[in-house]
Amino acid sequence: MKVIAAGEGSLGWLGGLGVRFMIPGSDSAGGFALVEHPLKPRALAAPLHRHSREDEYSFILKGRVGALLGEELVFGGRGDLIYKPRGQWHTFWNAGDDHASLLEIISPAGFEKYFEELLELAAGGRPDPVKVAPIARRYGLEADPSSIPALCAEHGLTFA
Repeated sequence: MKVIAAGEGSLGWLGGLGVRFMIPGSDSAGGFALVEHPLKPRALAAPLHRHSREDEYSFILKGRVGALLGEELVFGGRGDLIYKPRGQWHTFWNAGDDHASLLEIISPAGFEKYFEELLELAAGGRPDPVKVAPIARRYGLEADPSSIPALCAEHGLTFA
């Protein structure tokens, strides 16, 4: 048994998206990983992307979160769950003017290590997209960076 107190766990920032590591896959025999994603106001978390290996479940702790799931635009608030199945194009963002936060369940585990690698690259500033691409491929992640300007314009967001 383990208690992870408020504020415990390693926290890093990728622009407006925070990553607080809570339960690594090694603690769940690879069944799932749990990270918290704090989001700065009006921050786009990522470009449109899809995972080939895992499903994601976003349980909203505070704030208002918008998501594009395929062609469907959805919004969730405190206590809501947004399900993003593997293979589906999706993205999410803080749809409010205050900080938001969500728990991200990644199943099966493994993709949390992508965030670890990305945070290492971002330690010196914004990660070089040329270096990010092979890491994304290794984790079965396909992203569409060209989606960023339209998402930001349509929803009043920023992407660092």
